Amino acid sequence: MRGGSGIRQDLGFLLRSGKRRDHRRLIPFIVVTLVAVLTADVLLLAEPPEAPGPAAAEPVRARHTPRQSLMADAKTVRPVAPVGRLHKPHVFVVTRKPFTQAQLRKIARLRGVRALELADAASVRLDGKRVQTLAVEPSTFRAYTPKVTATSDPLWNNVAAGDVAVSFVLGNDGGLSLHRKINGPAGPLRIGAYATTGFGAVDAVVSKETGRELGLPRDNALIISAPKTDSATLRDKVLKLLPKGTQAALVNPVRPQAQVQARDWPSGAFMTGEQLTVALRAAASKLGRPYVWGAEGPDSFDCSGLVQWAFGRAGVRMPRVTHQQWVTGPQVPLSQAHPGDLLFWRHDPTNPGYISHVAIYWGDGKMLHAPRTGDVVKIVPVSTRNLAGVVRVSPQAAAQVR
Repeated sequence: MRGGSGIRQDLGFLLRSGKRRDHRRLIPFIVVTLVAVLTADVLLLAEPPEAPGPAAAEPVRARHTPRQSLMADAKTVRPVAPVGRLHKPHVFVVTRKPFTQAQLRKIARLRGVRALELADAASVRLDGKRVQTLAVEPSTFRAYTPKVTATSDPLWNNVAAGDVAVSFVLGNDGGLSLHRKINGPAGPLRIGAYATTGFGAVDAVVSKETGRELGLPRDNALIISAPKTDSATLRDKVLKLLPKGTQAALVNPVRPQAQVQARDWPSGAFMTGEQLTVALRAAASKLGRPYVWGAEGPDSFDCSGLVQWAFGRAGVRMPRVTHQQWVTGPQVPLSQAHPGDLLFWRHDPTNPGYISHVAIYWGDGKMLHAPRTGDVVKIVPVSTRNLAGVVRVSPQAAAQVR
């Protein structure tokens, strides 16, 4: 079965029946933040009513899973359709109420819209963590995910069979190992795969059927693919068609050609010496504090939470997640890094372009960071494995990242 309201079947028709008739082959498009990398807003999803939680389920210990594995043993209840043409997502919309056919028709007719996909979205408590979660139709949603994720039949078969797929960061850094059964709102859920979808702060994906059991609202999220249209302009048009309170995030944003030009960064655009000293001292004051996924301090942190907290002490408004912090200033060579610059890595094999870790450059070839579950805030030598780059933070640029 498809989405609960029955309107999912109409999305293809809506796109085919729109006013435009541009069916030319898609051409490459420009994806720009400060560099070509995923950038998305953090959406505050609705929280479904919580039923009294059952006792925490014990981890499954049937067999050891190698640390680098991305997939639990396959479970197939109903086959998932093979992946077809991939659709890069550009705008991710969450409403307070389910989308109506009338709303979908209007969005489908907007210039440049090529594909739409409905989903259910909410913030759900998994393993004691508040996790932003999508409930999807695996056969169709897979086409909107990164290629490594989209082409994995076992992954989507596991999701269709009732497993939860969690982001690589939540799974690997957050301590949710494959095969493990975790406590959810409706009972135990098995971690069936690591799969970073790239939709902002969404860190878990389940099937529509599992989403019903978890109490997620129906058809309140929409993914829009529009590869030849300025994403910010499209977002504004979409918001005008929907009720107040609707949230819309840019994903893989397409920018006008004029915005590709390099920006001029005068010296006054960056943090002052005093601000850098305050931020570094604040971060160092948390040495030895435990890493906790999703934690923002003051007693525990994840990697980006530590950066946001420390820079906040210096009066710098930093965005919350790593791929947003990646666009808070220009990149500089590692050889020219100064104390207080940010170091970023791409460790995620399920989405190789995704920025998944951040640290603060301490100086003298060392960095200060919150590594992963089971570890603590520490100063260690800089690792260049999978290093994406170094960013010099501009308070003005940081304040504009939403």
